[in-house]
Amino acid sequence: MANFVYLASQSPRRRQLLEQLGVNYELLLPDDGEDAEALELALPNEAPAAYVQRVTGLKLDAALKRLAQRQLPPAPVLCSDTTVALGRVIYGKPDDAADAVRMLSELAGKTHRVLTAVALGHNEQRHAALSTSRVSFEAMTPEQIRAYVATGEPLGKAGAYAIQGRVAMHITRITGSYSGIMGLPLWETASLLQAAGLSI
Repeated sequence: MANFVYLASQSPRRRQLLEQLGVNYELLLPDDGEDAEALELALPNEAPAAYVQRVTGLKLDAALKRLAQRQLPPAPVLCSDTTVALGRVIYGKPDDAADAVRMLSELAGKTHRVLTAVALGHNEQRHAALSTSRVSFEAMTPEQIRAYVATGEPLGKAGAYAIQGRVAMHITRITGSYSGIMGLPLWETASLLQAAGLSI
């Protein structure tokens, strides 16, 4: 099979990580009429791991439907979703700067989980994987949190931070997959691509 996939993600970091694997891709993004954000709503009392895997599956369903509607040449479709969790509390993307301050204040001085689910669909087959990592923040002062939020970096990011950004100065420990925390765990993704027949 040609070394090619459709990437159904708006994240520049996922594109960068896929390029790191040497995989050729085309973006398969939602149409203007699609409410992609609605897929990310959590169910009542939903566990973080169940949530992120369910959302990734829904994203893959939507992307496969898009592929068929646009009558594009067949190729594997890759989707991913990342969530931050402290206990059973899910931290999605902050609504605004104040919400980002709230999230970071709750995560500061603690160790949380970053869960990234990956799903690949091709020829009626589906492959899925889950990466779980842990990130520890130092006890950040309100001034440090406000200064970070003022950079604009936390907006649009699960848990209100980007691991590869300025927040790294407040991170004391990471265990697990750095690429998974960024949004696309490369070991798991490579395994799925190989299972779908790609030579990487």
